[in-house]
Amino acid sequence: ILNGDSPVPTRIVKGVVHPVAPTTAKQKLARKNELKARAVEKRFGGNIETKKVQKSLLKQQYENFTGFSSESLDQIHDRLQKLVSQLEIHRVSLSQEDVNLKFLCTLPSEWKTHTLIWRNKADLEE
Repeated sequence: ILNGDSPVPTRIVKGVVHPVAPTTAKQKLARKNELKARAVEKRFGGNIETKKVQKSLLKQQYENFTGFSSESLDQIHDRLQKLVSQLEIHRVSLSQEDVNLKFLCTLPSEWKTHTLIWRNKADLEE
């Protein structure tokens, strides 16, 4: 409750009701907090449709993920892990084996010999 138990102050101008800008320090703080709450909701929550779009976009980014020869293994892994974390926030579950295979399959061509050996290992989940 941003304004306590009292309604938002209003003023009638030419038959139209307008909210009155906060005048006391307490009212200004309440208004500031209300604006911050809306900004946080827009930035991190969004509406259901926004979440669906973001979830679809993240899934597509995961499917199209690839490592670049200019990147180190750590950089490729960090980018993939960040994407996996964002998917988990949107309640998309991926098995560790799938993530490991994705990592191996997206490594640059100079790693193909190593990835072939690693892919054939039985304990890839570790």
